[in-house]
Amino acid sequence: MVNFIKEKTKMIKVIEGYELKKGADIQPLFLKLRSYAMTFLGFISAEHIRSVKGSPISALLYNWKGLEDWEAWESSKLRQQILQEAEALLISEPRVTIYEVMPTSAWTYTKY
Repeated sequence: MVNFIKEKTKMIKVIEGYELKKGADIQPLFLKLRSYAMTFLGFISAEHIRSVKGSPISALLYNWKGLEDWEAWESSKLRQQILQEAEALLISEPRVTIYEVMPTSAWTYTKY
C-alpha cells in the first residue's frame, strides 16, 4: 500500500509597496483592494502601513493561506482595474515581495 502525504500549503505574507506622489491619498483604493481581496479564497488579512520619514511610501501587508491563493488575486481582472485607478497617485509601479511564513517552533536557543 502506498501512502500519499499531501504537502501542507505554507502561509505567505505579501508586502505590496506603493511610492506615492506628494499629497496622494491612497487610503480609499487600499480599502477597495482589501474589500475585494477578502472575497478571494485563501485571504486571511490585510493591513495598511505608511512611512513615517522620507519619501511617501505606503504598503499593504497581506496574509494568504498559500501562494496559489495570492496568485489568483494578483492576476485577477478586478485587482488590475483597481491598480489602474491608482496610477495617477503613484510615482512608480507597485513593488510586490512575497515571504513564506516559517514556524517559530523550529527556532532554537543559542547561548553566546
